[in-house]
This record gives sequence, structure tokens and C-alpha cells, in this order.
Amino acid sequence: MDLLGVIENDPTAGDLCAHLAAGRRVVAVGAQGSSTNLLAAAVAKKTGWPVVLLVAHLDDADECEAELAGLGRGVLRLPALEILPGETDVAIDLFAQRLAVVRRLASMRDETPVIVCPIQALMQGVPPPDAIGRLVRALRVGGRDDPAGLAAWLTDAGYTRLDAVEEPGDFALRGGILDVFPAGGTVVAGGSAQPVRAPVRIDFFGDEIESIREIDIETMGSDRALESVEIVTNAPDTARPDDDSISLLDLVPESTLALIAGTLEVTEQGRGYYERATDTRGLFGPPAVFKKLSERCAAVAEINQFAAGASTGDARMDLPVGPIPTFDRDTKSAIAELHDMPGRVVVTCQNEGERARFGELLGEHGAGAHVEPLSAYIHRGFTWGDPTRGDPVSIVPYHELLHRFEIRRGTGRIRAGRAMDTFLDIQPGDYVVHAEHGIARFVGLTLMKGKKANGRDARAAEEKKTRAEQEEYLTLEFAGRSRLHVPCAQIDLVQKYVGGFSGKPPLSHVGGTKWKNAKARVAESVRDLAAEMLRVRAAREHMPGVRYPADTAWQREFEAEFPYEETEDQLAALAEIKKDMSSDRPMDRLLCGDVGFGKTEVAIRAAFKACEFGKQVAVLVPTTVLAEQHERTFRSRFAGYPFRVESLSRFKTTKEINATLRDLRLGHVDVIIGTHRLLSRDVRFADLGLVVVDEEQRFGVEHKEALLKLRMTVDVLTLSATPIPRTLHMAMLGLRDISSLTTPPLDRRAIVTEVIPYNGHRIKHAIERELAREGQVYFVHNRVHNIQTMADEVRKLVPGARVVVGHGQMPPHELESVMLAFMRRQADILVSTTIIESGIDIPSANTMIINDADRFGLADLHQLRGRVGRSRHRAYCYMLLPADRTVKEVAQKRLKAIEQYSMLGAGFKIAMRDLEIRGAGNLLGAEQSGHIAAVG
Repeated sequence: MDLLGVIENDPTAGDLCAHLAAGRRVVAVGAQGSSTNLLAAAVAKKTGWPVVLLVAHLDDADECEAELAGLGRGVLRLPALEILPGETDVAIDLFAQRLAVVRRLASMRDETPVIVCPIQALMQGVPPPDAIGRLVRALRVGGRDDPAGLAAWLTDAGYTRLDAVEEPGDFALRGGILDVFPAGGTVVAGGSAQPVRAPVRIDFFGDEIESIREIDIETMGSDRALESVEIVTNAPDTARPDDDSISLLDLVPESTLALIAGTLEVTEQGRGYYERATDTRGLFGPPAVFKKLSERCAAVAEINQFAAGASTGDARMDLPVGPIPTFDRDTKSAIAELHDMPGRVVVTCQNEGERARFGELLGEHGAGAHVEPLSAYIHRGFTWGDPTRGDPVSIVPYHELLHRFEIRRGTGRIRAGRAMDTFLDIQPGDYVVHAEHGIARFVGLTLMKGKKANGRDARAAEEKKTRAEQEEYLTLEFAGRSRLHVPCAQIDLVQKYVGGFSGKPPLSHVGGTKWKNAKARVAESVRDLAAEMLRVRAAREHMPGVRYPADTAWQREFEAEFPYEETEDQLAALAEIKKDMSSDRPMDRLLCGDVGFGKTEVAIRAAFKACEFGKQVAVLVPTTVLAEQHERTFRSRFAGYPFRVESLSRFKTTKEINATLRDLRLGHVDVIIGTHRLLSRDVRFADLGLVVVDEEQRFGVEHKEALLKLRMTVDVLTLSATPIPRTLHMAMLGLRDISSLTTPPLDRRAIVTEVIPYNGHRIKHAIERELAREGQVYFVHNRVHNIQTMADEVRKLVPGARVVVGHGQMPPHELESVMLAFMRRQADILVSTTIIESGIDIPSANTMIINDADRFGLADLHQLRGRVGRSRHRAYCYMLLPADRTVKEVAQKRLKAIEQYSMLGAGFKIAMRDLEIRGAGNLLGAEQSGHIAAVG
């Protein structure tokens, strides 16, 4: 079915287009769901003119773009810069996307796209077309450019010259080869333009560009051939709107039509943004935007749900649009409701997995021939059609039918993440361990001629006499200021010291016996512990496990329903888990991946496999709030399948808990989610097959002992973003299997992290920036006794914000209502303790402020920071230091590490840094940890 055709051929759409063609201002009432977005596309197609669609919210524009692109309609989205007016910290990638829209409009001829603009984005000025030349450098194969001149332009444009590119904003020039990681821009491959997501290598022959290729940052090899690349400036000062900026509406063709989606809401959002402005240069207020719409566009239509807030207009009309019902949560009942709906019913499925499963549901529960699936993405359903003129058409998104949480993420080619290299991340001044000589301080790399040396060094020097005249050596300083130069070929003898010594570890004497004796003592003290660990491991190896069969059609459909593109790491980890589950021994695997990298989805797929085989699954989480979150996530993903998901937490009544325990014992519950309550004696299973442990480091010793017993009999999958040193050590020693997720999802961006003294002005500014882009804020204050006072302070700083307070000592029903209010965006700021630390997933919350950050552990800080940055928007994390007391040295180390490791995938590095700061005592206990500190 052609959804746009349904609207385009309706008489109401024809009347609307006739009014607009005559230049009349139209006020239309009755819009529901996503009807306005599809109406805009239908108007553009029917009139043959471009349409500017003005929406209230940033998310509205994202949804419209996804819907129309999926239906094959041309659509341009103007992103907002996500800054307060006057700020200079512009996100270059957003600026590059805005420039792409400007260039497209400036060169547009006969195209008729829908140009969707949030009011905030349209208020922000754009550079005039004649200024683009200094902001963008366009390069194509066969074109000409001077490599040195291009390098000079990159330097002036804010790029940093390095030996090798690693991050956006880096470039390297070696002869006629230029590597650059554009901070923003587009690449063209196979005639298709895409945003830059990887570095590119430009190969010159003289001043002619012979080739342009994408670089695999992990191997630094060039793979995909490109036809051209556009590189955008990396200088934020040149990217922010100023007095020379123009309105995007100055660039649209005269024949352009304008549709305003919700006049009142658009006006209020624009006014709120403008009132927060401290600098209005390059900013157009809502009255100026509406005036430009009237002046630059051929006609304007206001498409509203209600008449309130609309202008008088030249013509008024009612849209033949109605809402779809809220369907029953029982799948069979929901399908029956579909059957009873009048007219034609179209269920939109956004991938083949959803479509295949919906076809099965129709076959199982029956529905009339008037119900049909369609491969398309529609965010919110609606009914179109006047019953007096014929049968209406109801558009029902699959996720609304089954009450699934729906968040649309862009798709595209995912760039592989870099492998974790913390072990080799040695800086001058760091302490290192030489396998033969002991603990030393790394001085740096030294270029030297081949020189005579004793022992192994002498043999290496002899082998290299025929090589280049100079070689690189690692210079190590030992006790007595004696230095040893280690050839880079012998770097395997040197590793970073991670012994966890409280101060500076004592340096070893070259040639002394103390180092050999220390190594011998460690070997002896660890041997007994290792034997015990190996005994447990060996016992597990001989325990009979459950052998799960190969993937079924249901498993494949379930996985195909995942609305995002999996990363290669997710697929690899899942393959390893399925291999474990199909073996004869119980699985004990650690899945380590940074926050937001997709660990939960991997666990959900493993749980589905166990449930389909008739086994029960227990999901153990550290907090009640996370238990509620996981319950919603699992239910959402399992919707449409005959598996029951329940939870045990203090949010449940005693009656509900007793009923769940009874059904669990009888085998009527397939997935049970809860805190350490699941380890209680009264929790009994009919046939437990898989235990998923989320953030094991958050559990106490007695709970871990109970988990150890479970590991002897059932499959155990542990999820962790920053595994505790003990867990990390065991995985590295091979005592536990480990899978790693190091590739971020497509739209994830690094979190801007700052450690700053407590400052009311900075806090106010950070909160107002987030509220200006319609986001939400976490304010973490981990002291219950004065948390209300802190919340009152926040209210004074930002009087117009809606502030709620949550902590673990609140009555369960109060805490639940607070969390639900924040999740439903009925509050702007959540002032809470660390109850939000683990697993809370609220994509609209992208600013976090942590008070008294020096009181938190390194893993805690990383977990807290991971609550933001879970959408395409840039995220900020501010760690506040106290003004009335000094910060201890160990806390300074933690804060320096968390600020240093703010890149995507930093969890593994933070765990390693935690080992350096805290040592290996978690693995070895107090007696052995002293020995470990002696040898690193």
C-alpha cells in the first residue's frame, strides 16, 4: 500500500493544496499521531513544490526524517546546534550537517523535498553561501590541490597535525599521502553521499589527487574507495552564528510552501529558547521567523490538533484524522481489536523480523483480510479518512500494537572501534616492570646507534647490525639512577606497573637478588590460590550442562526484530555465548562493554534462547530501579511471544511478590528480574537454566558466594562496563571466559567531561543549556540527610525548572512515582543519590552533574557518567569538587583518570587504571596483595 497515496488522493488534501496554490493562509484542525509529517510529504508530491515543515521539538524532526526517508520521500533535516545563544562550544558535526543543508538549498533546482526544521534550529542563523568556501574544503579524485597548502588550511581550520590520526580533528602528512579525520563533512561512494564516520587517506601524485579511501583506524589500512570528500572546519569560533548569519529561509525557492506543526507549541518552544539567550547575535526570534515564513514562502498552513493558538487564517478546514486505540497488553486481545477496527488496517513493521512475527501472529490468532502488514517506519499511528466518504485507513505501528518502547536510531556503516591498548599506554614518568630486572621508571624513547650490551641485549644488538643505523630504545631508570636501554623489539619484557602500591613503588637494583626473591615469594603465595580457583574451574568443567540446540526460526525472527544495527562486537559476543550454551559444560562468561554499547540486548537474546528451550532465566541486578528498567526492556522485546517476564523488588506489594514466587516455582514465569532478593531461600525455580548478573561488582561478598554455587550448575553470563579488578584479573588469567564490546553504536558520541570546583554560575549555565535543547538533567548528591536542601539550591539556580528528588530511603511508591515522572519527561531535573548509577536508560537526559565527586570510586564515576550520552545528542558530565575542603591524592588520581578517559569505550581502560590505584587485593586478599605490590 502507498501510504502517501492514501493522503494525497484524499479530497481534503486536494482542498488544502488548492488553497496553498492560491496563496491563502490555511488553518487545519484535527491532526493526530504522525499525520502531519505524511501530509507534508503528500503536499510536496501533489503540488511539485518544496515544503518547509516547522516543528516544535528536536525529536519531532528526527522522527519526521526517519518516517519520510523510509517511505522514499526526499527529506532534509536542519539540526539545531544544541547550544545557548552566545556559546562558542559548537559541536562541529552538527554544524557540518547544517552546512550540508545550506549547500543543498543553494544549489537546488527542480527538487521538491520536505525541509523539516525544529523552531530552535530555524531561529539559529546559518552562514551565507559565499562564506562556505572558507568553512569547507571539497576534494575529489582527479582534482588538483597542493598537499602543503591543504595541510596549512587544515591547521588554520583547527586541525592538529600528528604522526597518525586517531580522533576527529587529527591529520598527518607524509610526502604525498595525507590522512585526515574530518571533524564533520560528507563522503561520496558509489554516487551516494554519507556523513563522515572514519578517517580518509588522500593520495597525491604531485598536485593531482590519485585516490581517496577510508581508513580502518584499527589497522591504519585503507579499504573503501571514495569519489570525493568534504572537510568541514574544526574551529568552533567560526561555526557559531554571528552578525553575518542569515536565515535558512533566505535560501529556499520562492515556490516553497510552509507547514507549521502545532502553532501554539512551536511558538512557546521558540519563545522559551529566545528568553534564555544572553547574546542574540545571529539569532532570529519567533516573530522574525514567522514573518520570514510569510515573506519567503508562497503560502503557509497551520496544522494543529486543536484550534487553540492558531491565527485567523484565510481558510479553515477539518482534517479527516482520528487516533488509533490503546491496544490491550495481551497479544491475542490486541489482534482481536485489530480485527474489529473498521476500514483498512495497515500495521507498519520497520524490519523483516517484525513483519515475519506479525504474519505469524495473524496466523495464530486470526484477523480479517482488511488487516495487512507494510514495511515502513511510522512513529505514532493515526486513522485517515472520512467515514461518510468511504472506509477509513488506520495506520498502526507494530511497536504501538505490542506496547514496545520505540526509539529510532540512524543506520549506516559502523566504524570498528580500536582495541583496548591500556597495557601499552605508557607515558614518561610511569612505573613499569622489566621481567628480568624489576621495577623501573619509564624515561622515554631514545634514538641510538646499535651498541654493545651484555646478555640478551648483546644478542639483539648483533642481530641488528645490518639494519638501519639508528634504533628506538625504551629508556628505563632503576634504583641508583642507573639506566637501561631496552630495544623496542624486546618490548614484551616491559609492561606497565599495576601493583596498586599506595605511594611510589621502590625501584629495583639492576643485577640485584631482591627482585628474584620477590618473584619467588609471589609465585609461592599465589600457587595455593590458583590451585583453589582451578579446582572450582575443573569441577565446573565436569559438571553436566544444558546443550541448547541451534537457532530456531523464532530465534532468528526475534533477533531480526531488533530495531538497530548490531555492531560486529555484539554479533561476535553473541556467537561466543551461543557456543558456550551449546556445549556440555555450564557457561561462565564475562561480557565487558562500555555503558550503552549493547550488553543488555546480547543478554536478552541469550535469555530468549533459554526460554524457547523451556528453561527459566534469572536476571540479577544491583538496584531496585534497574530491576524496574530491565522488566520494561525485557517485556518490550519479548512482546508478541508466549514468555512471561516478572520482577521481584520493593516496588511490588507483598501479594504480588507471593504470587510471582508461586508462579516461578510452578514454571509459569519464564524470566524473573530482581536484586539480591533472588538469592533468598524462598525463591525456588521449576527449571533454572541461565543466570544473567548485571554489574557483579555492586554485590556483597555473601551474594557472590551464592553466585559461585550457581555457577556450578547453570549457565552464568556476567555483564559489566567496568569490571572490578578481581573479575578483570580472573578473565585475563583465563579462569573466566570474556567477550568484549568495544565498538560504539552508530550515533553514540564521547561525553564531554569536566572536573570543576563547585560554582553556582557554571551549574546554572549547564542546566540551562540542556533545558534549551529540551533535554533533562541528573544532579547526583549522595547525602540523603541534606538532599532536599541541595534540591532547593538547584531550584533557586533555575527557577523555571521542574525538580524532583529520589533516593533509596524513600517509600517505594514515592520513589517509583518520582522515577516514572522523570522517565515520562514530566520533570526536568532529577536530584538523586547513586540509585540511578546502574543501567537507567533515558535518552533525553544528556547532562549530569555529580556533587562532591571526590567521594566516589572510579568505577562509580564511570557508571554514573554512562547514564548520559545514550542518544545522538552531545552529552556533558560535570564533576564538582568541594570548596570547603582539600581533595585527597588518591581521589585526585581517580578524577584525573575519569577526565582523561572520556572517549567511547573507556570502560576497560578505567578498570585497568582502577587496578593501578587499588591493586590486585580483590583477587588475592590482604596477604597476597602485598606480594603483588612488590612485583607489579
